[in-house]
Amino acid sequence: MSEDFKIHYLGIIGQVEGHTALEAPNKSTKYELVLPELVAVEEDKSIDGMLIILNTVGGDVEAGLAISEMIAGMTKPVVSLVLGGGHSIGIPLAVAAKRSFITKSATMTLHPVRFNGLVIGASRCFEYLEKMQDRISGFITDNSHVSPETLKRLMYSTDELASDMGSIIDGKRAVEIGLIDRLGSLKEAIEELKNLAKK
Repeated sequence: MSEDFKIHYLGIIGQVEGHTALEAPNKSTKYELVLPELVAVEEDKSIDGMLIILNTVGGDVEAGLAISEMIAGMTKPVVSLVLGGGHSIGIPLAVAAKRSFITKSATMTLHPVRFNGLVIGASRCFEYLEKMQDRISGFITDNSHVSPETLKRLMYSTDELASDMGSIIDGKRAVEIGLIDRLGSLKEAIEELKNLAKK
């Protein structure tokens, strides 16, 4: 690879903001800004690859899935690196890349779809939540090496989180179950990005 290898950096930091704007003190990644940025990267012939740095608590499911689908559909090499945390909808964002990395100290929280606000106790409401969960789980298993059974078991575990269901896994465990490709940090992620570009 030549010395002028050009990487585009995309940070997904804080909460993924969807159709509703978050209040001022919250750090957020606005999906309406990220989507056109991804199109621009794909169309820019001078960019050789993209590095995504994730440290997110999750956020809006629809927005997160939209960004994830765009990343997964890119023809340019994309590598993701989870630093700190890649929680909730951050998991599809991490696995959408061609190769995913996580640091040893980073964690990922897997849990089923949660809903804030008024829920009408009708069967259709629960069917909607179940379909949304299927979309998320399907994307994760299609774009990683984790088995559907392992993913479901971790998402619906009641042993780890005191007031919720789900699991918190560290970097090593994320690689062991096939959710993330490799342990590593910035150096390894950039090296892999250059290798993918060579191919």
